[in-house]
Amino acid sequence: MAEPHSAETPSAGGRRTTPPFRADHVGSLLRPRSLLQAREEFAAGRLSAEDLRALEDDAIRDVVQLQRDVGLQSATDGEFRRASWHMDFIYQLGGVETVAGDIKVKFRNADGAVDFTPAAIAVTDKVHLDHTIFAEDFQFLKRTVDDGVTPKLTVPSPNMVHYRGGRAALDPKAYPDVDEFWSDLSRAYADQVRGIAELGCTYLQFDDTSLAYLNDPDQRKAMEDRGEDSAHLHETYVANINNALAGRPPGLAITTHLCRGNFRSSWAAEGGYDFVAEALFGGLDVDGFFLEYDDARSGGFEPLRFVAPGKMVVLGLVTSKRGALESKDDLKRRIEEASQFVPVEQLCLSPQCGFSSTFEGNALTRDQQAAKLQLIVETATEVWG
Repeated sequence: MAEPHSAETPSAGGRRTTPPFRADHVGSLLRPRSLLQAREEFAAGRLSAEDLRALEDDAIRDVVQLQRDVGLQSATDGEFRRASWHMDFIYQLGGVETVAGDIKVKFRNADGAVDFTPAAIAVTDKVHLDHTIFAEDFQFLKRTVDDGVTPKLTVPSPNMVHYRGGRAALDPKAYPDVDEFWSDLSRAYADQVRGIAELGCTYLQFDDTSLAYLNDPDQRKAMEDRGEDSAHLHETYVANINNALAGRPPGLAITTHLCRGNFRSSWAAEGGYDFVAEALFGGLDVDGFFLEYDDARSGGFEPLRFVAPGKMVVLGLVTSKRGALESKDDLKRRIEEASQFVPVEQLCLSPQCGFSSTFEGNALTRDQQAAKLQLIVETATEVWG
């Protein structure tokens, strides 16, 4: 590998005018305490849905202002209307129901283990789209951002509907053949993509833990024990995302975010991107990859050699799991290291994941969150101009 340049060495690329941007972020942001309390009041029946939404509106206006103040070119609503980054979407798909489940996911952090028991799903009928999911939420965000700031919508990738329960979650009366399930699911997602684009969305992100999890041998073993072809499941996942994106409207940038779990500053899987790299980076029909690279459990940059020309890689070098601020020089050096495998013109910078994938949020303060976003903007400006 070539020797890294000094941290002060300027690099080529320049400011981007289309997503993903040189300084970007994944999507979710820490919920203010007032909003968490409002959700508790709503759950207890002491606050109406209308009053809750009005409070969410106010909180979203504030967090859009935060993103504007630090200098980001895009803005999300922080996923403030969701309890979970993915299930609030999945439960709105026609044919999908929530069921009582005892699936336990073991997350880890530096202090030990954290058990998470998510709600389970059952696919009881043909999967379809009854309505464009998050349509009102996106329209509010679009009205809230300033001119020149791109509103970004995040949704879980179709793989997340399968990875949670696999074939066991499919009612055999609805789907005797799993290929029919994939066909219907891809069609529902294609309808979602078209519907959100018709509302003026130009920046859509598919969030996906499954493709990152499959780099972990323990996760592949779990899939094999469930009856999946763990050696080729990632190829199935790539193909079905591509099916969902076939015929996507012009002018719509699509990115995907791949991480190994993010719950209360903990993670669920480890391992570099090596196992999925060739099929993923060479074959997934997206404009950019948000990749987790904040510590050693994410592996090295070598898998980036498979990234196709023209595809952007958003390096998640700034952790969202801890409040301590990274060194700007260290970030520049790591960008230089990554540029040995993919041209620097194809690189951007972001946090490694969202700050609050579930409503509980990670273990840092809102001021620390803002400082990290500011650091990303400043570093990107110095690296790319």
